[in-house]
Amino acid sequence: MKRMCVLLFILFGVSLGSGSTAAALEITDKLSIEGDLAAAYQYQSLSKAPGFDDTGRGALVFQPTLRLQLTDRDVIQATLGFAAGNGLNDGQSPFVLVPWAADLEADVKNIGGRDRDYLLTAWYGRQFDLGGIGQLEVTGGLIDAADFLDDNAFANDEFGQFMNEALVNSPTAFLPAFDLGGGLQWEIGNWTTRAVVMNISSNEEDPGYHFYGAQLGYRMDLGMGAGNYRLAVMGTNKAFESPTGQGDQSLIGAVLSFDQEIGETFGVWMRLGWQDDDAVVLHRNLYSAGIDIKGALWNRQEDNIGIGFALLDGGNTEIDQSQVAEIYYRCALNDYTALSLNFQYQEDKDKDGSKPRGLISGVRFVASF
Repeated sequence: MKRMCVLLFILFGVSLGSGSTAAALEITDKLSIEGDLAAAYQYQSLSKAPGFDDTGRGALVFQPTLRLQLTDRDVIQATLGFAAGNGLNDGQSPFVLVPWAADLEADVKNIGGRDRDYLLTAWYGRQFDLGGIGQLEVTGGLIDAADFLDDNAFANDEFGQFMNEALVNSPTAFLPAFDLGGGLQWEIGNWTTRAVVMNISSNEEDPGYHFYGAQLGYRMDLGMGAGNYRLAVMGTNKAFESPTGQGDQSLIGAVLSFDQEIGETFGVWMRLGWQDDDAVVLHRNLYSAGIDIKGALWNRQEDNIGIGFALLDGGNTEIDQSQVAEIYYRCALNDYTALSLNFQYQEDKDKDGSKPRGLISGVRFVASF
C-alpha cells in the first residue's frame, strides 16, 4: 500500500504540471480510460465528545474507469477503486455521518461480502432508439444504485462538490453500491425515467437483500437557467431487523431532489428524504438545501463556492437528530486539476442527552483525466 501511495502522489504531481485538457485518454479508437485521483486531509476540533480527540487524518483515492465502445450503441465499462487511508471515516469521528463520502481503503476491500477487492463496477450497456418515443439504455452487471437515483447538479460529487455524505446523497435513500444488478434509463423529450434492481450479497454480518428503485425526472428552462426536478422511490424485501428485534422488515423510502440555475452565476438545490421506520434506521427524515456560486462573479470562471445544510431526524436508534453545515471553495488550477478548501460543522443529538459537535476543516486535491 505504501508503494501505491508513492506512485499515486507521483502521478498527481505529474498531473499538476501537465498542460493537457481534461479528457478521457484514448488508448485505441474503441478503448479509453478516465477517472479521478484525489487526496484529502481533514482535521476535527471537537466539543462534548468524550473518548474522541482533536485529530487530523488523510486519505488518497484513485478510481480509473476503462470504457470499451464495442459499437455506437454497445459499451462495456469497468471502474476500479484503490485507496490508502480512511481519513476520519473509520472510527476517528464521533459523528454518524462520515465527513468524506469517498470510497476509502476499508470500502474497496471485500466489497459486498463477495471476497472482491478494488473492482467497483463492471457492466455492459446498450442503447435502443425507440423512434418517436425516445431513447432507452439498458445496463447490467456490477452497478451502483447512485448512478441511477438521487442525482443533483450541485450536490452529488464527493470529489468536486460537498464532502459530507449527507450532502452527496440522501442517507435515507439507503442506496447500495458495487453489486449485481440491472438498470434502465428512458428519455423522451424533457422527461427521464430510471429504474434499478440489485441483489445485495450476504456476509457474516448481513443476510443480503434485494433492492428496487425508480426515479422520474423533468428538465425545464424557466428563462433564468436550466432546472431538474426528480422524485425517486426505493425499497427492499423483508430482510432487516425491527427495533424490537422481532421479525424481518423491509426498507421503504423516497427522495425529492431539485436543482435550479439562477442566471449565469447562481444555482440553488434542495433534497427532501423520507424512509419508513419499521426497520432499524438512524434517520427517518432528511431536509437539505444549498446554494452554488460560480466564480464568474469574481472573474474566476472555473471556480465555485458551495454552501449546504442538512438536518436529519426521526430515527429509532440512540440518535435523535443530526445536523451538518458545509462550505467549500473549489479553485481550478487548470482544466482538469482543482484544489478545494472545505469546512464542516457537525452535531449529533443523542437521546441520552449527549450532544457531540465539532468543526472539520479540510483540503482536497483532485485531478480528473
